[in-house]
Amino acid sequence: MPEFVALMAMLSATIAFSIDAMLPALPEIGRELSPGAPNAAQLVIVAFVFGMGLGTLFAGPLSDALGRKWVMIGGAVVYSIAAALATIAPSLEMLLAVRVLQGLGASGPRVAAQAMVRDLYAGRGMARVASFIMMTFTLVPAIAPLIGAFIIAGFGWRGVFWAFVVFATISGLWLLIRQPETLPVGLRRPLRIAQLRAAVVEVFVHRNVRRAIIMQTLVFGILFATIISIQPIYEFTFGRADTFPIWFGLVALLSGGASFLNASLVGRLGMPYLVRLALASHLVLSLVLAAGWATGLTPEGWRFGLFVVWQVGVFAMAGLTIGNLNAIAMQPMGHIAGMASSVISAVSTIVAVFVAAPIGLAFNGTPVPLMLGVAVCAALGLLLARRLREL
Repeated sequence: MPEFVALMAMLSATIAFSIDAMLPALPEIGRELSPGAPNAAQLVIVAFVFGMGLGTLFAGPLSDALGRKWVMIGGAVVYSIAAALATIAPSLEMLLAVRVLQGLGASGPRVAAQAMVRDLYAGRGMARVASFIMMTFTLVPAIAPLIGAFIIAGFGWRGVFWAFVVFATISGLWLLIRQPETLPVGLRRPLRIAQLRAAVVEVFVHRNVRRAIIMQTLVFGILFATIISIQPIYEFTFGRADTFPIWFGLVALLSGGASFLNASLVGRLGMPYLVRLALASHLVLSLVLAAGWATGLTPEGWRFGLFVVWQVGVFAMAGLTIGNLNAIAMQPMGHIAGMASSVISAVSTIVAVFVAAPIGLAFNGTPVPLMLGVAVCAALGLLLARRLREL
């Protein structure tokens, strides 16, 4: 299990590394490729997430038909080719196009890894393994901005894309050499439109699965809104752009314990209870801090420290919810794990981008719009969580 968890975490962390390592590069990308509209550089993150969301619609059915392992390896190849093309992109438009392609490639390891976990585990056992994967996975966003900043200092922002090629090559070779296929040939489902349509209908007809998908969308919306907003908040609100990678890494490490806590408690307390507890706690924290900031009751000297605490709360909440919500959604879908994983990931990712974008665009020089937007998402998720069940 330790090697399996480490490998699945590395494959899943392709997403976090591809996003977080780019954050320190956004100002430089804006100056070079979009000097008239430097904020357009944020689309580099959005384009990748959008491509990843689209790719999940295909990665799952392909993994059901061809097996998990080869879909992950094929995705790593597409991802690496796109990253290499990004190093020679002459314009922002070209860079955005190859970032969409890179996201498409990254969807292979993301979706097929989830399906591979479901092939081997179910229910609370799956939630426990997912928590261990999330805990290991947390180390990547903790160091990704530091790695990105270090590479940029020595090789410029294009050097970060070569780091993506190296990362995908290592994880792909590890998977190829060490991990057996988990979907036997006899259980594979051919790529037939009628069967795919039936699988999609089955996922959406199931009320508990549908409820878990909407909740996961809201949680992803909270994460994406925070990631989009975090760089300008550190730079313009607190004047700490130079130390942003360090603080981001510290926050990721501090919040990483939430996944371990979830793995320890999920067997006794159950997945729905932990999801409700995490959402309710962060809802209260967001409302209290936003009110204190907006009314001026929060002392100036406390504001940065409290914001760091709030940021830790965002990632800790994710550690206590995402693995559980995915396990709840996947629990009755074991017979179509690849397709179900695709639908769940695609819907929650693509829709979350549209949830997060207005929150990020509402930035007014303070974190209040972000906190209020997160509070709304958490409140909606908490309402849905009342009827969430562990089947």
